Amino acid sequence: MSKIAIIILSDPRYGCEDALGKVFNGLAAAYDYKQSGDQVEVLFQGAGTRWPAELQKLNHPANDLYKAVEDTIKGVSMACAAAFGAEPSGLDLIKGNQIPETPGLPSLAQLTREGFTIITF
Repeated sequence: MSKIAIIILSDPRYGCEDALGKVFNGLAAAYDYKQSGDQVEVLFQGAGTRWPAELQKLNHPANDLYKAVEDTIKGVSMACAAAFGAEPSGLDLIKGNQIPETPGLPSLAQLTREGFTIITF
C-alpha cells in the first residue's frame, strides 16, 4: 500500500481552464489511489485554499468527484487560507509547519517522514 499526499495549489479565482484541469486531475489522482486501496490525503495550500468553497457548490463540474474523495481531504493550510482570504469551508486548518510570523502551514517534511509521496497540482 502506497501513501500519497496530493497538494492542490492551483487558483480557481480567475476561472482559468488550466486551474480547473489541475484541481480535477488532483482529485482524479486521489480517487485512483483511493480505489486502489492506497492511503491518500488531499491538502489545499497556497491559492488552492480557495478551491473547497468552489468544489462544494452542487453545480460545479468537479463536485461529484470532490464528494467521491471528500473522506481523503486532510484540510487546508491555515496560513495560506489567511493570506488568500479563503474560507476553510468546514475543513480542518492544518498548521504543522510553524513558519515565523504565520499561523502555520502543512508540514511536507512530516509527510515525507511518515512515508508519503507528495504530488502537487
